Amino acid sequence: MVVSIIIANFMVSKVLIDQGNSTAILDWRTFQRLEVSSNTVHPYAGPLLGFTGKRVETRGYMDLMTTFGQGQLSRSFIIRYLLVDADTSYFSLIGRKTLNELGTIVSMPHLKMEFPTLTGEIVTIKA
Repeated sequence: MVVSIIIANFMVSKVLIDQGNSTAILDWRTFQRLEVSSNTVHPYAGPLLGFTGKRVETRGYMDLMTTFGQGQLSRSFIIRYLLVDADTSYFSLIGRKTLNELGTIVSMPHLKMEFPTLTGEIVTIKA
């Protein structure tokens, strides 16, 4: 399922909701477009295995404010992204750790995901 979300106050399209992935990933070129200082990137030792079918070196990690939904029907919180320089068709991947933190229910047959806002309303995002 592919959606758009707001990362560090910028709309990022082509974000893959990947329940099989254990972490959030942000493409390095996308990170550079966010106008966030690369001086605050934390080092991360070790490659990412299985991503794009081969070993991918990481450029570090960064915690970025991320918003799902729009306006009052949205939720924002800080997500830790691994920054990778890989040839992929997605600008970001959101894994199950983030989906669990958000309280998301994903329905792949319906291409929808739902999560509660802080006021208890249910937000539906359609792919």
